[in-house]
Amino acid sequence: MDRIKLIIEFDGAAFCGWQVQDGVRTVQQEIELALARQLGSPVRLHSSGRTDSGVHARGMVAHFDSCRNLPLKAYREGLNRLLPPDVAILFAERVSDDFHARYSATGKWYRYLIWNSPVRSPLQDQRVWHLKGPLNLELMQQASKSLVGRHDFAAFRAAGCEAKTTVREIYRLEVTREQQLLLIDVYGSGFLQNMVRIIAGTLVEVGQGKRSPDSLADLLAGGDRDAAGVTAPGAGLCLMEVFYS
Repeated sequence: MDRIKLIIEFDGAAFCGWQVQDGVRTVQQEIELALARQLGSPVRLHSSGRTDSGVHARGMVAHFDSCRNLPLKAYREGLNRLLPPDVAILFAERVSDDFHARYSATGKWYRYLIWNSPVRSPLQDQRVWHLKGPLNLELMQQASKSLVGRHDFAAFRAAGCEAKTTVREIYRLEVTREQQLLLIDVYGSGFLQNMVRIIAGTLVEVGQGKRSPDSLADLLAGGDRDAAGVTAPGAGLCLMEVFYS
């Protein structure tokens, strides 16, 4: 048995997230169907994590055990011929039997995109959160500093999050602007369900003047989800990279 690691890019607009679910289209389902056609038997794909409906990825990592000794190009070029246009295998490699896409990961990089303009962008529509009003970049940058480090992020998780602990570490959080596009880049050891989207929604409220930059430290201390900002739309979120030691 060969253990194969894949790096996957997908446009999440037409998917109901990563994980296989009955009656809906998911990324995992599409890749497992393609692998089954290629290998002649069902395959279970293990990912570095889940993404929600509408969320994109440039660097999702997954692994599976192959019962056939195929050349690596079969898992990239061959699979890509079987996959739909909105998902592609960027890279494939053989890894050791103790590698696990999720449990071997040491960190992740997520990017959230906001189109900050009075006029929507048809080209960006499925990849951004469109906000018409002005956003104060300096205040958002100031607020983001409170989130860097190891904290209890209970206030920044979805109500249905099943994580056993809410303590996570953010290594770096950058808020930058490129003309109408505002980028929120978050690097961390791991993330709770909807954590990055809630961070984005809370930082936007700071940029809109609805809350002070200092209030984020209070949110961390209080742990109350209802006190934090809105959950930003899934379309603006992209998993950029998963890190391994």
